[in-house]
Amino acid sequence: MPELHTIRSGNQNLKCGYTTGTCAALAAGGAAYLLLTGSVPEVLSILTPKGWEVAVTPDTCEIQADSAVCSVIKDAGDDPDATDGMAVFASVSYAEEPGITIDGGEGVGRVTRPGLDQPVGAAAINHVPRSMIRDQVEAVCQEAGYSGGLIVIISIPGGEEKAKHTFNPKLGIEGGLSVLGTSGIVEPMSQQALLDTLHLEIRQAAAEGAKNLILTPGNYGQDYLQSVGLDSLGVPVIKCSNFIGDALDMAAAEHFQAVLLVGHIGKLIKVAGGIMNTHSSVADCRMEVLTAYAARHGASPELCQELLQAATTNAGLDLLQDPELRDAVFQDLADATQKHLEYRVKDSYPIGAIVFSNETGELYQTSTAEPLIRAFRGNEP
Repeated sequence: MPELHTIRSGNQNLKCGYTTGTCAALAAGGAAYLLLTGSVPEVLSILTPKGWEVAVTPDTCEIQADSAVCSVIKDAGDDPDATDGMAVFASVSYAEEPGITIDGGEGVGRVTRPGLDQPVGAAAINHVPRSMIRDQVEAVCQEAGYSGGLIVIISIPGGEEKAKHTFNPKLGIEGGLSVLGTSGIVEPMSQQALLDTLHLEIRQAAAEGAKNLILTPGNYGQDYLQSVGLDSLGVPVIKCSNFIGDALDMAAAEHFQAVLLVGHIGKLIKVAGGIMNTHSSVADCRMEVLTAYAARHGASPELCQELLQAATTNAGLDLLQDPELRDAVFQDLADATQKHLEYRVKDSYPIGAIVFSNETGELYQTSTAEPLIRAFRGNEP
């Protein structure tokens, strides 16, 4: 049997799992083997795109009417995957036409909006899993000496209900889950899945004709945009989490014409320090940046010490009681934020930022923010 793969996270070794795409390919290979040979395979195995072998025992494998049906239980390892433990089924039947046709059945979603991996109307089985399914079935055909056509239907019972708690409804995938996976392997707490989803949303916005984009790290930003009416400009608003730099790069790759970044000072003050991944495990310069600009404009050593020891940016702002000092610090933060944003995007598009706190609303904005908003208002429906 293949070795158990783990990855290191802090002081733990976490078990890797396998994707729905790997499960679908394994099940398709098992069903094809039963259909073409009449025998139930004892073990299903596949070499994933990552280069790791996965081998499992089929959960079910039987003839049903004119089809062979095989299922594999999804094992996500130590990743909190919503599909962990679900059965992924493949039904394989003979086709009149040559070649292998792949489609989705119960619990597999359908694409209803452009910009996704598959065209509108297709089953939400991404291109890498489709290739894996085809390779597994073709290998069985070759082994069995069969050169005719086959129809492969992938199903995930319970997938329609489970999909309601995923990104699929937002992305325009209706009726079920997506069959995903580029490596075939699920790595616990992988940030790649988050980046893939972010890229998908940005690419989809571009595919639907959007020219401008508003990025915000999270729910605070969305609430603020709604409170000031910036969510109704006809410009898509996309949550980028901590991946600000990656989101800016993705917007450049999709040829957006302008981007406005809107976020809480607890996140965006880090951008003023040149940090483009704002997760606290990556870097944190919040109080150092605030203190540096306060010191530049004459803050006392005692105040600087208090700022450095403040637990949050809100606590730090409460210490900046002098209006002139506060305004000067905000101007420096705005200028530094603009400089680092422009350095990241180069000449790809105009970029600006608005920074707020939950307590007092807008704190500062970069010099380009208001012109961008005026331009966005030209798109207002």
